[in-house]
Amino acid sequence: MSAAANPAVSPGYRLSEQALRLIDREIAKYPAGEQQSAVIAALAIAQDEIGWLPSTLMEEVARYLQMAPVAVYEVATFYHMFQLAPVGRHKITICTNLPCALSGANSAARRLQEKLGIGFGQTTADGRFTLQEGECMGACGDAPVLLVNNKQMCSFLDEAKIDALLQTLAAEQGK
Repeated sequence: MSAAANPAVSPGYRLSEQALRLIDREIAKYPAGEQQSAVIAALAIAQDEIGWLPSTLMEEVARYLQMAPVAVYEVATFYHMFQLAPVGRHKITICTNLPCALSGANSAARRLQEKLGIGFGQTTADGRFTLQEGECMGACGDAPVLLVNNKQMCSFLDEAKIDALLQTLAAEQGK
């Protein structure tokens, strides 16, 4: 259930069997005893389960990877792709670093804020969209760029592309 934030997570939340299989596949990429190396992938898989990372979920990842919960928390708080609080169904992160800013990111950000009626760090009242300002996404040649739910990159943004994207994402709500 990726991207749909669920703030009503029970304190004893456990990763699904499917998530554990996916994490096992990531662990298998590393030498025996080095399962901690899969922490970023494991957190991404865990976040896909409910849309964000409550402390109970991070603790479950820590137990599964046999590492200290604080070490998992350090990773989750370092990378902007991880959410420690519920977000909208569609988290939109727009790059506003210099290359993107010089290519129109500030105008694109204003358009997003205008169309969504929210600022950075906010979620629409209906819970559909969260807007975030992001750091470099490594696609400076395609600037300005944004990411939807950390998975879909949209490049060469202009008003028409932004409007079309928002319309497409809004239509996905019922699916």
